[in-house]
Amino acid sequence: MLLARRGCSESVIGHSIAVADRAVEISQRLSVPIDLDLVLTGAMLHDIGRGETHGLEHFISSGRIVREEGFSEDVARVVERHIGAGITSVEAVVLGLPAQNYLAETPEEIVVSYADNLTSGTRPLTFDDARERFVKRLGSSHPALSRLEAQHRQIQGWTRIS
Repeated sequence: MLLARRGCSESVIGHSIAVADRAVEISQRLSVPIDLDLVLTGAMLHDIGRGETHGLEHFISSGRIVREEGFSEDVARVVERHIGAGITSVEAVVLGLPAQNYLAETPEEIVVSYADNLTSGTRPLTFDDARERFVKRLGSSHPALSRLEAQHRQIQGWTRIS
């Protein structure tokens, strides 16, 4: 398996499988067109950079690795934009990262980012649990919290009523 070959631990692989399962489940409830193969591939590979680093910058490594492995630019953008609820180019510079927009924009990018936020290890979280984790890590006024809430509203708006 590619994740293991790239140095990912069993816990990272388990997390990636859990995020992929969650992302597919979310995708199947949406009323907007969505590329399920892109969601699945992006979710499985979103943390491949953790084989090199467990630091914040793992998402940048993930993007580089999937490009090296010959995946499409769409997959690379999904893995680069999964981080938290996104990072603006200004925030990236402050964090010492390349000045680039790491905000999820497409439905596939949003779903993978959201599914990752709703997964702790292999354990699914409710939105309220995920929100509380953001508050504990970043504080109640951090802009990422607003972006997480916006992702939640977006997903809810796209969800079909059964």
